Amino acid sequence: MLIPFSPPQRGDVVVFRFPEDRDKDFIKRVIALPGETLEVRNKQVLVNGQPLSDPWAHYADRIILPPGVQPRDNFGPVTVPSDSYFVMGDNRDQSYDSRFWFQGKGGFVPAKDILGRAVVIYWSWEDETFGVRWSRIGHFIR
Repeated sequence: MLIPFSPPQRGDVVVFRFPEDRDKDFIKRVIALPGETLEVRNKQVLVNGQPLSDPWAHYADRIILPPGVQPRDNFGPVTVPSDSYFVMGDNRDQSYDSRFWFQGKGGFVPAKDILGRAVVIYWSWEDETFGVRWSRIGHFIR
């Protein structure tokens, strides 16, 4: 049974069909909404030309990759089509998200492919040891 939900808002964590393989589900945070313009400049996310208050973002790499090398740290600007969303992972230096999908199939997540909001952390890996982060499992997603 699916629980109905309202359209995603910026900051929501959503589960969706992966644009590059529709048999897989992905989970990312909504960063830009339909009709908004998104750009990343030296790791700073801008929405409609304004810096995004981005308390979820985590950056582990101090190096800033220049434009043209890859889209991780410098991307866009792009305008999100109607009925679509631009999503990014919270671990911005390690996330395979809308910035990278642009290289292939468009980068945006169509609203029809969003399955719902994520509400609880089901599983969490430790970055360096690949062990389980037991202290995070079962916590609500903010």
